[in-house]
Amino acid sequence: MADLEPLLRDLAPQVLGALVRHYGDFDAAEDAVQEALLAAATQWPADGVPDNPRGWLITVASRARIAAWRKDTARERREETAARLSTAEGPAPRRDDTLTLLLLCCHPALTPASQVALTLRAFGGLTTAEIARALLVPEATVAQRISRAKQQIRAAGARFTLPPPEELPARLAAVLHVLYLIFNEGYTASSGQRLHRVELSAEAIRLARQLHTRLPGAGEVAGLLALMLLTDARRPARTRADGALVPLAEQDRSRWDRAAIAEGVDLVSAALTTTAVGPYQPQAAIAAVHDEAPTAADTDWRQILGLYDALDRVAPGPMVTLNRVVAVAMVHGPPAGLDALAAAAPALEGHHRVAAVRAHLLEMAGDRAGAQAAYEQAARQTLSEPERAYLAARAAQTST
Repeated sequence: MADLEPLLRDLAPQVLGALVRHYGDFDAAEDAVQEALLAAATQWPADGVPDNPRGWLITVASRARIAAWRKDTARERREETAARLSTAEGPAPRRDDTLTLLLLCCHPALTPASQVALTLRAFGGLTTAEIARALLVPEATVAQRISRAKQQIRAAGARFTLPPPEELPARLAAVLHVLYLIFNEGYTASSGQRLHRVELSAEAIRLARQLHTRLPGAGEVAGLLALMLLTDARRPARTRADGALVPLAEQDRSRWDRAAIAEGVDLVSAALTTTAVGPYQPQAAIAAVHDEAPTAADTDWRQILGLYDALDRVAPGPMVTLNRVVAVAMVHGPPAGLDALAAAAPALEGHHRVAAVRAHLLEMAGDRAGAQAAYEQAARQTLSEPERAYLAARAAQTST
């Protein structure tokens, strides 16, 4: 079964998309697909993978959907759908509905939390329990989000079709944002005992790859995939054996994934030279500058500052401002960074990373007492245990 799992995970959204397009009932289609996947997991190890596994799954899922329909005692509903069901056991359609399915999961009627949960369930193939564990929320909460999302999609009158061309950019932006949220939560968990939730970051990369395959000319899709690859490449060196956080400047760069870095650099280089610039390409370019530096001292901070200036023009935001402050300090010195942080502070206060950056700049400037207090503040504010431990350790080091 372990050998079949990647294949089934890749095929699941294609099969679900085909059934939703054909029947228009998300819940019933999802149940039928789960039956088909279970049948495949049971039969294929013994009988072998069929020549057309996607068609096999669509056929079995369609039969399960018909069987469920036949149990329905509402004569009127049966009569209304009979014409559509009569063709369900024909040849499996060749069209790929995964992009349409992903756009449906990220429908604008849904909240970001619901978009994330529904995407992981329908497109990523994760169970409700797996999503709950990954997001560190109760299983009942995830189930409620998914159920409400389906109801909201139905209430909005959403149809299983690609949106018109004028709506596609906004809908695609929502999809990319959801994948970005999933990756970030996996790479740096916002709370809990673990720094990484690899199952989330790996799933985000997998989905971004599929999206890039379907939209190879979309620069922002390439930029997001590049950003994920270039960031995740550092993960092996980001923690010690005991789980303690290792900051970027102190990481063993020989442990970084060079193949992922090379792929990410190629992707972002092509996107920057051939497509319009959005929020993800500059972030990927910044990650590339970090990853290509042989040592932390070799980092081209002037180039990074220029890229943050470009990012601030196309996608301004609190975290962009905060990261740019660090680049200012590295180029122009800690006092300049502290001045930039003070100017931006009213819009940034409350997040533990603000205090962490202030502590780092104060330590660079030689103000050990101020740095200690700021590190202690940041440690109190974060909900991540690995980050709290790291910040507390930095506070202790500056006090000696």
